[in-house]
Amino acid sequence: MKHFETMSSLEGDTIQLREMTPNTMQALQDPGRDDLLILVDGLDRKIGTATKLEAHLQGLLHRAFSVVLMRESPDGPELLLAKRALGKYHSGGLWTNSCCSHPRDGEETIDAAYRRVEEELGIKAIDLHEIAAFAYRAEFDNGLCEYEYDHVLLGQCTCTDDIPFDPSEVSEVRWVSFDTLAQELAQKPKHFTAWAPMVFSATMARGQDSIRVM
Repeated sequence: MKHFETMSSLEGDTIQLREMTPNTMQALQDPGRDDLLILVDGLDRKIGTATKLEAHLQGLLHRAFSVVLMRESPDGPELLLAKRALGKYHSGGLWTNSCCSHPRDGEETIDAAYRRVEEELGIKAIDLHEIAAFAYRAEFDNGLCEYEYDHVLLGQCTCTDDIPFDPSEVSEVRWVSFDTLAQELAQKPKHFTAWAPMVFSATMARGQDSIRVM
C-alpha cells in the first residue's frame, strides 16, 4: 500500500501531495516531531519557530549543534564516532560525530547539548565548549532536508568504554584517532553524514590543542 502526505505550511498554504518513503514515515512517527525548533537567519538570529517535522519537510534554516567527544589515549587524542540507527528518518547507517541535535525553543544550545548526549549515549558530557559554527543544506532522497546553522561543541565524557547508547538513535560507537578519521573521510566519504566533514574539519583544526587544556 502506498502512503501519501499533505501538510500545511507556516503561511497556511498546503504542501503538494507526495508519496511517503519509509524514512519519511519514520519522521512522522518520531516522538520529537512536534518539538519546537528555533528558526534563524544567516547570522543565527532567531526569526521564529517551527516543529521539527515542519523544519525538515520544508527545508527551514534552524539552529542545531554537533557534539564531538574526545579522550586522551596512550597513542594520542581520539574522537568518539557514532553510527546513526537505521531507523533514523535520514542518514541512517552513516557515521557521524558523537551527538547531533537541536535546541528546543527557549533552550540554550549548550544545555540542549548536555541533555542530548545523555539521552542518546547514556553518558554525561564534560566541559563542552564551542569551537566553530557553520550553515549547510543537505537534501535527501526521501524528500526531507537538513538546513542548519550548526554549532560545533567539543568536550569529554564520563565514560570511555561500554557506552550504553540508545539503539533507537545509535547503532554503534567507536573511538578513532585523528589520522584514522582523516583517512576514512578521504577514502570513504559516503560512509559519513553530509555534515560530518565540516564538523570534523573544525575539530581537527582545534581539537588536538583543545584536549590538552581541558
